[in-house]
Amino acid sequence: MNIRIAQTEDIETLFDIRTSVVENHQSREEIAELGITPESVTQMLQTDCRAWIAEIDGQSIGFSIANATEQTILGLFMLSTFEGRGAGRALMQATEEWFWSQDIEEIWLVTGNDPNFRAYGFYLHLGWIPVGVVSEGDFKGEMKFIKKRN
Repeated sequence: MNIRIAQTEDIETLFDIRTSVVENHQSREEIAELGITPESVTQMLQTDCRAWIAEIDGQSIGFSIANATEQTILGLFMLSTFEGRGAGRALMQATEEWFWSQDIEEIWLVTGNDPNFRAYGFYLHLGWIPVGVVSEGDFKGEMKFIKKRN
């Protein structure tokens, strides 16, 4: 398995992976309504965001994306046929290490507020702490998790 920093030429791959997920599925149209387009992601990657791609045998199978200014992980997505192989954990490790290398002390993310969601359990397993349901804004109803630098 290889984890590498995503480049702008990887943006279509990011969208293909994002729209392939079963849990928390969103179409390109739905994420475009949120302002997430190839153009906006290109802009993000040229400023305060970074993305990582997990590859097995040269195939892109998952990615994570984070924002340093907001100190948040914006997303981590895997092709369902590659779940359970450690790529999600490796992506999360690369993402967390990037934050810690910038002397950021606490990071956060949101996910569906359902303990039965795979993502919810995944974050718990990796030491993330659920701190409460977001009560307003774009993430209303989602569970917020935090993680502090060791």
